[in-house]
Amino acid sequence: MKRRIAIWACAGFLIACCWTVYAFATAPDYETSLTASERVIRGIAYLTCPVLLTGIYFYWALLGNTLTYALIGAAVEAMRRKLFSRK
Repeated sequence: MKRRIAIWACAGFLIACCWTVYAFATAPDYETSLTASERVIRGIAYLTCPVLLTGIYFYWALLGNTLTYALIGAAVEAMRRKLFSRK
């Protein structure tokens, strides 16, 4: 179970790393409004990396998303264990 939670945490870290690289590569132009595709991408980013909603710095987002995914992984693994345990 610990290994699976660690995999969840690594997934959260990698997702946050990808969004950080994407954010640095495509810095927005604040003089114009967001296009429809940019709004969709931002929505996907908020869905996969919910700590971005808090407006924290990227480095803290890496840690926060790692912890968020670890907690989600712990909950999923506990439910999986309870639902699929053999009696």
